[in-house]
Amino acid sequence: MSTLVIQVERPFVVFLGDVTDDTYAKTGLGLVQWRREDCLGQVRLPGATVDAGVPNLTIASAKAAGARSLVFGVAAVGGGLPEHWLPTLRDAAAAGIDIVAGMHLRLATLPGLAQAAERGGARLVDVRVPPPGLPVGTGRKRSGLRLLTVGTDCACGKKYTALAVDAELRRRGLKSDFRATGQTGIMIAGEGLPIDAVVSDFVTGAAEVLSPDNDADHWDVVEGQGAIFHPGYLQVTVGLLVGSQPDAFVVCHDPTRTHIAGWPHVPLRSIAEVVERTIAVGSLTNPSIRCVGVALNTSKVPAAERAALIDRFHRETGLPCVDPIANGVGPIVDRLLEEFRS
Repeated sequence: MSTLVIQVERPFVVFLGDVTDDTYAKTGLGLVQWRREDCLGQVRLPGATVDAGVPNLTIASAKAAGARSLVFGVAAVGGGLPEHWLPTLRDAAAAGIDIVAGMHLRLATLPGLAQAAERGGARLVDVRVPPPGLPVGTGRKRSGLRLLTVGTDCACGKKYTALAVDAELRRRGLKSDFRATGQTGIMIAGEGLPIDAVVSDFVTGAAEVLSPDNDADHWDVVEGQGAIFHPGYLQVTVGLLVGSQPDAFVVCHDPTRTHIAGWPHVPLRSIAEVVERTIAVGSLTNPSIRCVGVALNTSKVPAAERAALIDRFHRETGLPCVDPIANGVGPIVDRLLEEFRS
């Protein structure tokens, strides 16, 4: 059974709507970070404060610049879409620009969008559609090696860390594949499986399909989702953890947060608690599971304070601690290879 393959026509522009919180623009920001060479710019509506650092374009100027796709770069709670964003999407489709989105709802169900796409000859590409026939999880031990990124919260660096670990393993000449589990990761990689769109009974089976048997020295670096203490999204975290049966995991954390983003009444749990719970749950299918590092998202920490902060977390956890974007994941990969030396 193959994973979902998504074709995003290049070059593209990212649509950021009028969002004011980076947390809900992680798709657009991630695409710009990892596929900058394919991105012409961003389309933002009045009131938007999130900025991906690329040129601001209108639909007309995007078309004139040669844009072939408009990628929906925001992910609101529940995967919906504000009605006042629709005219911009319809204008893009009518201009012949493909609309690519990873919402839970289907693009063709949005009022007037299918008709606009038909007029313009544009495609409506839904990323959050799992393949049919996914199995129930078996718990069978599979060959090969697996690393999963987990988090203290959502949108704290799990995708970026997984991409960085995969890239570092490849740089060192080792066998590795990035296994995308969310809309942004799938768009970046061109394939993957949208784990949060899978019916709950089949999430562990989907994770098994995503990371099948492989060579004994091959790493599948699996993009994590949700958070194990998250009151809204822990179910996808647990299913992915049990199904991917990782040998190793990295905890991702935003040190500026004190509560779950969007759930201000839920305090953030510590890294130590996340490590303990991840091992407890993950040991169901892999009793040898272990933590090999901590990845901090220090983008909102003053530059002069980052090194001391990273060092503090290193001393507190006794684990390699890095910011994957600021200084790479070399120390984590060093620990990984030490732990799993053949």
